[in-house]
Amino acid sequence: MKLLHFSDAHIDMANYGRRDPATGLPLRVLDFLKSLDTIVDAAIDEKVDLVIFAGDAYKDRSPAPTFQREWGRRIMRLSQAKIPTLLLIGNHDISPAIGRAHAIQEFDTLQVPFVRVLDKPEFLRPADLWDLPVQVIAMPWIARSGLMASVGESDAGEAFARIEENIGELIEGWIAEADESLPIILTAHASIEGAKFGGERLVMLGNDLVLSGSLVKNKKFSYVAMGHIHKPQDVNEGQQPPVIYPGSIERVDFGEAKEDRFFVTVHIEKGQDTPVEWRKLTGVRPFIERRTALQSSENVTDFLKSALPKSKEMDGAVVKLVVEYPRELDTLIDEPALRKYAEKAFEFHLVKRPQTEARIRLPNDQAVSSLSPLDLLDIYWRASKIENADALQSLAREILANEEGASHLT
Repeated sequence: MKLLHFSDAHIDMANYGRRDPATGLPLRVLDFLKSLDTIVDAAIDEKVDLVIFAGDAYKDRSPAPTFQREWGRRIMRLSQAKIPTLLLIGNHDISPAIGRAHAIQEFDTLQVPFVRVLDKPEFLRPADLWDLPVQVIAMPWIARSGLMASVGESDAGEAFARIEENIGELIEGWIAEADESLPIILTAHASIEGAKFGGERLVMLGNDLVLSGSLVKNKKFSYVAMGHIHKPQDVNEGQQPPVIYPGSIERVDFGEAKEDRFFVTVHIEKGQDTPVEWRKLTGVRPFIERRTALQSSENVTDFLKSALPKSKEMDGAVVKLVVEYPRELDTLIDEPALRKYAEKAFEFHLVKRPQTEARIRLPNDQAVSSLSPLDLLDIYWRASKIENADALQSLAREILANEEGASHLT
């Protein structure tokens, strides 16, 4: 059978850019929907046997109805094409409060054909999977409140340790009772020991459940379909079973600037190695970050322009320039000129980081108590590179002389 696996759609991630005048949607949301359309088109055109979405449809646990509509349109296309689809619940989909509906509850409530929502740990057999010749162990994200209530712990650390142990026992039990003639797929929204994180730490919410490497690399699995970590990777690289994080379907922030985006297709056959095809998503919006240090007051604007890519490279990209500089050069940075230069960028961010002088150090043979106020002021003017330091020192001398004269009179 042919399986398509993707995860971490986050379709309402509208943290950059403007709105599209035709649809009213944020342009960044259209970026995510474009990638989602590519995935849905591939599933339908290639007539895959099963689609697994491994969690996090949105960035928010309470998505706006408009975003729910756009997600629903894509999932309904799979349903209408009679493509069996499993939707696993991720940490961004589930409410932290017990009894609250999760973000993709409607597909379960309305019993949408060929779509099944996986919102609790369960073992699915062919009868649960439209008679497909496969078995699926599902491990969705478990909210902290539900987790602590289920194990009777008040300490979060203890609760996570106990639930991780219980999950291991649960999965091992399901493997033991599985039909040995059929392949087993594990799908989970969680972290794995040894997995590499990308820049999505800014996006992820809550504490992680961490699955052990030995648990997910069990050779009785034909494939492990993971979600939650945005960095594309095979945690069991070069070995069977493949333990795949396909990553997010669009770049979320600059932490993912250098990573391509993917979905995955695999061919699963009992007793055979599972080949993995990484399907690169094209047309993903570029993120470009540049850093430089400004040290001279000469030709500041030209220097900063040279730190940016050529205008053609910035076309349609989200661009960030981080500049470190001595504080006294602040007024020489011409932000409007830089924005004009980067006008082809989708969005341009200038991050200014003025540097504060290091703490003033006195010679080893001197102490603060041995210096007069005028001596200390003179050191301060010089260290701070204050203009007109001599004039300020002269004025300070006059003020102190007047103060001393007044004190003698009294």
